[in-house]
Amino acid sequence: MKPTRRQMIRSLAAGGLVLPGLLSEMLGETATAAESADPGNPLAPKQPHFAPKAKRVIFLFMTGGVSHVDTFDPKPYLREHHDEKRSEHNYYKGTDWNFRPYGKSGMEISDLFPHIGSVADDIALVRSMKNINGDHFGATIGIHTGSATFNRPSIGSWVSYGLGTYNQNLPSFMVISPGLPYAGGQVWGSDFLPVLHQGTRIVPGAEPIANMHRRTLSGELQETELDMLDYFNRQHLQGREADSNLASRIKSFETAYGMQAAAPEAFDLSKESQSTLDLYGLERDKTDSFGWQCLVGRRLAERGVRFIELIDGDSSVDKNWDSHAHMSDYNRLAKNVDKPIAGLIKDLKQRGMLEDTLVVWTTEFGRTPYASGPGAGGRGHHAQVYCSWMAGAGVRGGTIYGASDELGDYVAENAVTVHDFQATILHLLGMDHERLTYRHAGRDYRLTDVHGRVVRDILA
Repeated sequence: MKPTRRQMIRSLAAGGLVLPGLLSEMLGETATAAESADPGNPLAPKQPHFAPKAKRVIFLFMTGGVSHVDTFDPKPYLREHHDEKRSEHNYYKGTDWNFRPYGKSGMEISDLFPHIGSVADDIALVRSMKNINGDHFGATIGIHTGSATFNRPSIGSWVSYGLGTYNQNLPSFMVISPGLPYAGGQVWGSDFLPVLHQGTRIVPGAEPIANMHRRTLSGELQETELDMLDYFNRQHLQGREADSNLASRIKSFETAYGMQAAAPEAFDLSKESQSTLDLYGLERDKTDSFGWQCLVGRRLAERGVRFIELIDGDSSVDKNWDSHAHMSDYNRLAKNVDKPIAGLIKDLKQRGMLEDTLVVWTTEFGRTPYASGPGAGGRGHHAQVYCSWMAGAGVRGGTIYGASDELGDYVAENAVTVHDFQATILHLLGMDHERLTYRHAGRDYRLTDVHGRVVRDILA
């Protein structure tokens, strides 16, 4: 007959391996570890500053700099003057794709994204984004951390720190990234925030998270060992409660154990219906597509993960949107993400989750509306103006905010900086970006530094 956990603990005690005080605590004869630790649990759900519209975020990041003038910002002037000389070294470059109106709003979107066009009335499109840097590294960490020059915590880490999470068996911040984007793990790093708020990277495949499955110990024996470890950890913590890193490390052991129970089920798509897979354009048992990322993202959101980032592309030239030579690559790149993204929004809506889930689509910058010569196939980096959008909780769907000039070269009205964008995301989560601070190196830091305003015109 298999021994129970309680019998195993008593057998350890009989052998002199467990002290009497530890024995009674592990058997639940005093307050349980969970009960006594809740007030100090760094991942416990926290009250926001005010009533939130969103409970969670699914953040879609397109690596490489998606061209705004080929996707979400139509520029007839460029087509009319295609290949004409603009200056000594620049020629106007029109798009290769048609734009058409979608939905009741009549939002114009490129033929690259017909499926996203089908959910246009759920989207608030910003056509006046500006980043703080024009190279991939600086712009990527800029949109994620608010700084293009210094290591700072990612927005997902700030959200985890500010709000905690609902499911203590899964990390509060999870990132599905098949490859490494520009800036690598700094994109989801926690920097000076407690390390527990760092994003947990998921790599699609047979084991999305390393050591996700138990290999040797039975669940009962592993739980017993961790109970013993937890007891001694908390004894060590007494008198050191101000050490947030110590508390976070203790919590990380608990989360790691919980993940072995919760994560395999979260990544198991076998019970998803064929109609759901079709919605995402996903073949059953295939894990190498953005459709898999989006469907897993929905499942993680359902299971209480607070901030989920889905990254398309990596720093390899042929695997991202950085098309200096061949804009024709966009046909392949767009097809990979168009149906899954629209499927995600439709799926969330069908399940009643879009009401409290914020979906964010962005990239690090746009592309130049001109090229180095007539007939050139690609476009350069362009941080002066580009497009991003939000959908879901608290967002006014079918809205277009801001505008670029007739070329798509500069902001013409209502500029939105990365700090404004971040402040708006935090606002929808019920957080005041000026009050979400962390004391480090003698001063208070925040995601938006000393900048940022909420873009209220896109809010419902």
